[in-house]
Amino acid sequence: MKVLLTGATGYIGRRLLPNLLEEGHHVYCCVRDKKRFRWPTVGANQISLLEVDFLVPETLQRIPSDLDVAFYLIHSMSGNGDFAEEEQTSALNFRAALKASSVRHVIYLSGIVNQKRLSKHLSSRLNVETILSEGKFSLTTFRAGIIIGSGSASYEIIRDLVEKLPVMIAPKWLKTKCQPIGIRNVLQILVGAMNNEAVFNQDFDIGGPDVLSYLEMLEGYAKARGLKRWIYTVPVMTPKLSSYWLYFVTSTSYSLAKSLVDSMNVEVVCRDTRINEILGISPFDYKTSLSKTMEAIEMNRVSSSWKDALNDGELNQKLSDFVKPPEIGCFIDQQKIPITNRDETIDKIWNLGGDRGWYYGTWLWKIRGYLDKLVGGVGLRRGRTHPNDLIVGDALDFWRVLYAERDEGRLLLFAEMKLPGEAWLEFKIINQSLIQTATFRPKGVLGRLYWYLVTPFHGFIFKGMAKRLAA
Repeated sequence: MKVLLTGATGYIGRRLLPNLLEEGHHVYCCVRDKKRFRWPTVGANQISLLEVDFLVPETLQRIPSDLDVAFYLIHSMSGNGDFAEEEQTSALNFRAALKASSVRHVIYLSGIVNQKRLSKHLSSRLNVETILSEGKFSLTTFRAGIIIGSGSASYEIIRDLVEKLPVMIAPKWLKTKCQPIGIRNVLQILVGAMNNEAVFNQDFDIGGPDVLSYLEMLEGYAKARGLKRWIYTVPVMTPKLSSYWLYFVTSTSYSLAKSLVDSMNVEVVCRDTRINEILGISPFDYKTSLSKTMEAIEMNRVSSSWKDALNDGELNQKLSDFVKPPEIGCFIDQQKIPITNRDETIDKIWNLGGDRGWYYGTWLWKIRGYLDKLVGGVGLRRGRTHPNDLIVGDALDFWRVLYAERDEGRLLLFAEMKLPGEAWLEFKIINQSLIQTATFRPKGVLGRLYWYLVTPFHGFIFKGMAKRLAA
């Protein structure tokens, strides 16, 4: 079949693509920036890459008309803007774009919306479902609660909380009930539903066999890791205070933490499990989903992460628009160090950040990340998705990868920390030298003052890092 995959660089999209290729389908992958797409090692000839933005209608003309199935996997919750308006616009444009196509079946992955009172993000999901249901195609909506998988926002938050806090004074929403489901089961359902008339024009709740509170999920993770944790809930935490608590302890952004806290007060329990009988699927229990997720992380098989979604703001443009750092009106710190082994230096560069740190003065980088968190930035806790591979669009601590070409020997990062200006960090191998360049474009007097204040630290941090990389 010919399949349209929206959100192909997103958390679910990256996981779903190999499954579709394995089934022998030809997949049209919709991406906003082709450079962010990670080509698979198998099945690349079954892929057509389409650079489209569902907020820009004129780009949708690139979508072919001879389609059989389309997956709608577009969400905007991690941004800082009006995600509900963006999600509505995207859904309307998607529906209009498919009007002239032959697509028979659209599959939408949404959230469980069984309560009368819904959070803003769940209300937005329901609104998108309504918009898509008015298309000429048959729509199937799968409503999931908590998805457990390596790199998922839910799992990363659970892991951060349990690994970092032996004692937790937590909000009362930890007693809210939910029905988690493993990422493998989600993918089984999505693939199994394709062009299956038994699911046309229906919506299904999907979840595992366990109905748990968030507290029980934390305790289940602690038990799986052999950790003793003491967790106490208090009724006095306001939603805003709860959001800050989640934001500072975990690697989530504040905007996402706020949306999650709003939703965590709403029970997300399945109405029924009839989809399991229709598709012949037996979802894993929570313990098994955790076990499979931990195994994938230990074996470095994390193929996608929610942290690689772009922050709202300037970088919602194509990343390629930022691949040449400016020079006029900028402060520049450049280190040029001779190298002895090109391949070893490139390996070190491609291993920067995350658990490995920054080779020199890592404790100062950590302090900078903590200060960034205090003013609402992303901090250092995002880490990296893959331990030794980088592609355009990946999050790397408080940086975003703009350009990554190993053969060329060039890596360019853009700072997503809170700054009175814009910052780039570039590594280039030219002849037998490493050229490391930090560029800062200040905004106003505050930006210039910031640069002068941090210059003494830059003097030995950047020089020390360059020497370690070249050694």
